[in-house]
Amino acid sequence: MNHPVNDRRDDPHTEFTFCCGAATELLKFGSCQLRPAHRVLFLIIPGNPGVVGFYRTFMQNIHSSLGHRHPVWAISHAGHCAPPGCMDMVEDGSAAAEEDVFGLNGQIEHKLAFLRKHVPIETSLVLVGHSIGCYIILQMIKRNPELKVLKAVMLFPTIEWMAQTPQGKVMTPVLCQMRYLAYLPVFLLSLLPDSLRAGLITLVFRGVPSLDRCIIRPSVELLSGDCGANSMYLGGQEMKMVLERDNVTIKKNLDKLIFYYGATDHWCPVKFFHDIKRDFPHGDFRLCEKGFRHAFVLDAGREVAKMVVEWIRGALRT
Repeated sequence: MNHPVNDRRDDPHTEFTFCCGAATELLKFGSCQLRPAHRVLFLIIPGNPGVVGFYRTFMQNIHSSLGHRHPVWAISHAGHCAPPGCMDMVEDGSAAAEEDVFGLNGQIEHKLAFLRKHVPIETSLVLVGHSIGCYIILQMIKRNPELKVLKAVMLFPTIEWMAQTPQGKVMTPVLCQMRYLAYLPVFLLSLLPDSLRAGLITLVFRGVPSLDRCIIRPSVELLSGDCGANSMYLGGQEMKMVLERDNVTIKKNLDKLIFYYGATDHWCPVKFFHDIKRDFPHGDFRLCEKGFRHAFVLDAGREVAKMVVEWIRGALRT
């Protein structure tokens, strides 16, 4: 890539917009508007909850490690952000329901619509997915083969048989059969003042010794309004819809894909790593040797960012 722009500013920019009629939060490091000189965009597709603030440290370290040459953006899942007071969660409630914008298929179309509206077709993409974000990326590539994807990095990928994983067996009844009961504690927590919610979140994460304090504020916002309910709704659809691995899409795009599996990931057992490596012996599949948890943003955003940058440096030089 020739003559990359050097966007030295390392302070993040946050903005809210409607995409597919749903409130969407964007977190941006580097340029907030893409120009012709921006040949590459790093786009983070989050897990669930799809809250961009969780990835702040991760994104900042990618941006700085690359010498501020490429913008690094993250897009929230539709309805997982707490919009400002002047903005509703949806522009048109009936249209949002008809399109099921908060569901898994709606979230995929939401990301594709964002790219159509905000990213020039000539811009090359480095897509970085986490958890269900990896499934969304595979679907994006499948539905729009014209996307100029240099690399797609899949971190702790939940791309198959989610309901059958150890964590899935625990969460499926909660998310599918008892979801409306689970809404009640979320609603009650939303009534608490922010400071009290922040204290409770800190208490919940007291067992994480090196907790990234950046995750406290977005966690507080997640427990306000409908954000938590929308996250649980998406989770229920994940249990029902993420079934057989999409081997056709993986095979067609194998040279662009990098998979990173956790060694103790209850959402994605090590068996899945060995199975996919057996089925695609020439693919780039890596097994974590550093003990990172599935929710790596809690305490390992810097370390994972450093690995991602090393993996894709070669692709940026082509």
